Amino acid sequence: MDEHTFILLYKSMVRRHVKFANSVWCPYKIGDLKEIEKIQKRATKRVIKLKNKSYIDRLIYLNLPTLKYRCLQGDMIEVFKITNNIYDTTVAPDLIFNERANTRGNHYKLQNHSFHYDLRKHFFSACIVNIWNSLPNSIVDAYTVNAFKARLDKFWQHQLVKFDFTANLTGSGNRSEEVIK
Repeated sequence: MDEHTFILLYKSMVRRHVKFANSVWCPYKIGDLKEIEKIQKRATKRVIKLKNKSYIDRLIYLNLPTLKYRCLQGDMIEVFKITNNIYDTTVAPDLIFNERANTRGNHYKLQNHSFHYDLRKHFFSACIVNIWNSLPNSIVDAYTVNAFKARLDKFWQHQLVKFDFTANLTGSGNRSEEVIK
């Protein structure tokens, strides 16, 4: 199978099933992330030309981000939609803006919560706060969802987590480690 055919088939037949409702079921445990990433890892081996390359090299060659990266990206898109009232406010989760925070980040900062139990800290409304607050105004001030996606992709284009699911998102748009070639 050539790369072009693989990308078309994978994106249309496999990835959409894995990504369905990811903001509801998005895993946070390393073991669960590995299990989900195995789907893409196995699928990328179907390209005969890339069969003997490492998983990261296959992703870079095919320009396919990790599923973890796509989950983070999807979460930020959902937050953008919620903060811009694209969803009906009666069904959207309540995200409380932090009115007193006016330092770094953006002017749509969300309020951080503290929890007594670990279960609650993995809810969507809790785990997205730090990532959203780290985005600059130039990204969150987009007028449309597509403009937000494009700006976010450009800002995160050099993140290690884009091609390595074991990495974490760094605070800025630039990679702190050596650029993957």
